Amino acid sequence: MYRCPAFSSEVLDRDFEIKGGKWYTDEEGWLIGENRENFAAMVMSKGEYFGDVLVEFDAATVLPATRDINVTWHGEWDEEKNARGIAYVAGIEGWWQGMVGFEKSPVSDYFINTKLLDFVPGKIYHMTVGNIKNDIFIAIDNVLALEIYDPEPMDYMKYGKIGFEAYCTKVKYRNLTVRKAKAVSCCKPYDPEF
Repeated sequence: MYRCPAFSSEVLDRDFEIKGGKWYTDEEGWLIGENRENFAAMVMSKGEYFGDVLVEFDAATVLPATRDINVTWHGEWDEEKNARGIAYVAGIEGWWQGMVGFEKSPVSDYFINTKLLDFVPGKIYHMTVGNIKNDIFIAIDNVLALEIYDPEPMDYMKYGKIGFEAYCTKVKYRNLTVRKAKAVSCCKPYDPEF
């Protein structure tokens, strides 16, 4: 669907829209976002990706920043409010205390966190996020960190933007791939073990 191993100013101008904060690229192919304010300054895709989606990338905080590596999918930008609108949001250290988390925007009263990751500021993490129907997943360094069943999923055939955030932090992203997510049925009988 979309592959961007290295970001450049041309890629940024062609494929993304800046929605707050300062966004630029460097010679190593990183997309860097800076925002000292307490809101989700974003860069959002011009393209839309509907249905079952998988978003994969590398990311890190840029020291001395120590928090909020965030990605959105099945999203939109609310032009009237000039803020992130509807979206699934996944992040590392976005909920402090080293947590990997998920929230459903814009209300953000549906969120889930875990402290299973030993977060290190400045370390490069490989993230894979996405959904297959109601099933939402977040993997960090190829290990499943969260799997969530959303009983009331958003309309993923209507909202298709992906985005990166800089939420009161400085972060960097590269090696972005967006593709259709597929699952293999693995129905197994749940028989007694003894």
